[in-house]
Amino acid sequence: MEVQATNDFKEIITGRRSIRNYNPNYKISRKVMEEILEKASLAPSSVNLQPWRFLVIESKEGKETLASLAQFNQRQVRTSAAVIAIFVDMNSEFFLEYIYNKAVKEGYMPVEVKEKQAPAIKAMMETMTYENKKEMNLIDAGLVSMQLMLAARAHGYDTNPIGGFEKDRIAEAFDLDKLRYHPVMLISIGKAAEKGYKSVRLPVDVIAQWK
Repeated sequence: MEVQATNDFKEIITGRRSIRNYNPNYKISRKVMEEILEKASLAPSSVNLQPWRFLVIESKEGKETLASLAQFNQRQVRTSAAVIAIFVDMNSEFFLEYIYNKAVKEGYMPVEVKEKQAPAIKAMMETMTYENKKEMNLIDAGLVSMQLMLAARAHGYDTNPIGGFEKDRIAEAFDLDKLRYHPVMLISIGKAAEKGYKSVRLPVDVIAQWK
């Protein structure tokens, strides 16, 4: 049975739940997963460098590897259709010319703007420390992660963000350069086997101030 997609923005926002138990027999096609990731990647990023990288872990072997790194999140790993590991590419500036040249080619940016901005961004990135760059990238990763969960919800799927895993081991476990690819979070995705619970939110007058 197919899941029900929706264009109802209110339902996408208010209907999202953190699901920890999925139908283990339900799979998401490569085409649909690519559509979800494509929509997620429309999120904004610092100087449009798009540092996020997605590792879609869906095979039996991949899940077994991940399960050993996520001891307290076994159920999500084993029952979900996939777990998407979100990384940031600490060398994202390598794609600067490609991104800005394509923006010019597509008519989104005048060539003179590109010729002014690209060298300035490159110079800025060269002066940033690793920690400064990581801090910038982590903000972008948070934006894309939330957008991914909402895109999944729009397609009729449920998700759960996971921070409890061995971040110091995951890159090498999946043959990635751990110095280049910094792990941020895992997002399980699939067809919920339970409804999940609503959760309480602090009221706006507690979390916001006007000056």
